[in-house]
Amino acid sequence: MKGAARRVAIEVGGWALVLAGVAALILPGPGLLMIFAGVAVLSQQYEWAERRLNPIKYRALKGAAESVETWLRIGFSSLVALGLLACGVLWSWSPAVPGWWPIAEHWWLPGGLATGITQIASAIVAFILLGWSYRRFHGNPEAVADLEQDIVDADDKLKSLRD
Repeated sequence: MKGAARRVAIEVGGWALVLAGVAALILPGPGLLMIFAGVAVLSQQYEWAERRLNPIKYRALKGAAESVETWLRIGFSSLVALGLLACGVLWSWSPAVPGWWPIAEHWWLPGGLATGITQIASAIVAFILLGWSYRRFHGNPEAVADLEQDIVDADDKLKSLRD
């Protein structure tokens, strides 16, 4: 019975992370990170997930490397994270509906405190990931080249497993 409960927990947790990650690609949140975490959890149970784990990981790392290539990208990412933090504070504070709000009152800051907390947590994760990416990849062309080679190797391995 213990093994069955573990399999169910892996299945539910992994797919929940993948679905939340897909939603976070559109909504505020670390989408690629959650998709990677979901596939990592599912890889404990499924061979197909294990095979796809490295390509997803390397592409997420490639996105991290690209986000700190230039100061413009670093600045834009920082502004987006600050905006997300500001929205989270606004949602958490939940001020009254202003007089200029043109649509129904129930559309003012939907989700309330839970949305605000999620936005603040996402902003914190974004700042942490931005700092980590900067330390690892900014001004380090060797790390980027190694990552690009890892992507090629992972794709070749995945292709050979399919054939």
